[in-house]
Amino acid sequence: MGIRVLLADDHQIVLQGLKSMLVRHDIEVVGEAADGQEAVRLTAGLTPEVVVMDLGMPLLNGLDAAREILRAAPRTGVVLLTMHAEDHQVLGALRVGVRGYVIKTQAVDELVRAIQEVAKGKFYLGSGASQTIVEAYLAGSEPPADPLSSRDHQVLQLVAEGKTTKEIAALLDISPKTAETYRTRIMEKLNIHDTAGLVRYAIRRGLIQI
Repeated sequence: MGIRVLLADDHQIVLQGLKSMLVRHDIEVVGEAADGQEAVRLTAGLTPEVVVMDLGMPLLNGLDAAREILRAAPRTGVVLLTMHAEDHQVLGALRVGVRGYVIKTQAVDELVRAIQEVAKGKFYLGSGASQTIVEAYLAGSEPPADPLSSRDHQVLQLVAEGKTTKEIAALLDISPKTAETYRTRIMEKLNIHDTAGLVRYAIRRGLIQI
């Protein structure tokens, strides 16, 4: 039986393309998710060996989704798939426990190798990730300080995606008052006082992509 993989990407055509290519390499796609929250839910139910996830996912970005997945299912390996390889994003992913990081512009063979290595419990950083990043991680270097908690990230991402307070409350299963409190505290922590500023911060941190 092939490696059991869950795919997570918000573009259906990408999911279909990845699935058709991976099945040719003895990799079984057991589920597909269109947003980060769905990826977390499906992982809990399907227990794949590896989750391949786009970094720029709606509702819950790939990094925060990976954090929740690895907290609930530490034996599941996560491979992040992205268009970008900024140092703070790669280091942040490694710190969370992500074991694979592949740039979308690379060949499919590289993603296959990442899945195979991560399924064995090993690490795989694609050729788009700098060797200096690996050295920094091994040396114990910390990514830039982030004053926000994981829940703050979720709320900030939803605000940046244009969700209302009521929508955020429903998506996170909290009260509208609590959602508004999170929003206010996020602004205080970041010293940002308007929605446009929050959106710019979310983009810089890779919580949303444009």
